[in-house]
Amino acid sequence: MSKILFALSAVLVALPASADHHASTETDVIETVRAFNKAYAMNDVDAYFGYYADDAEVYFDGRRRDVTEYRAEWATIVAMGATVEKNVLSDIRVRVMPGEALAVATYFIDTRMRMPNGDLSASTAFESEVWQKAGGEWKVVNVHYSAIAPEPGEE
Repeated sequence: MSKILFALSAVLVALPASADHHASTETDVIETVRAFNKAYAMNDVDAYFGYYADDAEVYFDGRRRDVTEYRAEWATIVAMGATVEKNVLSDIRVRVMPGEALAVATYFIDTRMRMPNGDLSASTAFESEVWQKAGGEWKVVNVHYSAIAPEPGEE
């Protein structure tokens, strides 16, 4: 009986430590998501794409493409003078998978971008990202960006 009580006690003591580690990983991912979006907002092409895995996929504008294509497009538009004027995240949620090396982050995002010709492009969207920890760093392996249509009269 004492062996059972000892084993049960060991499990109960380990549970809070596991939960604390899980919460720490979640906080780490949230901080990484914020830094990733800050690099985007600053038009820092190298820093922004430094968060992507080399083989990452993105889904924007109704189609899937690899990160190499997206980087070339983004670098071109930034070089032409496009600037992000607003990039605000809200309702960030992170789900860390068992093993602590994979996480899914979701959030709403409001962006406004000044295009090279001076036009303003604004959108509200829901973004889902899959992050993988490799070599001690979190890298985006997949992004899905879904624009949210404005309510009638808000256009």
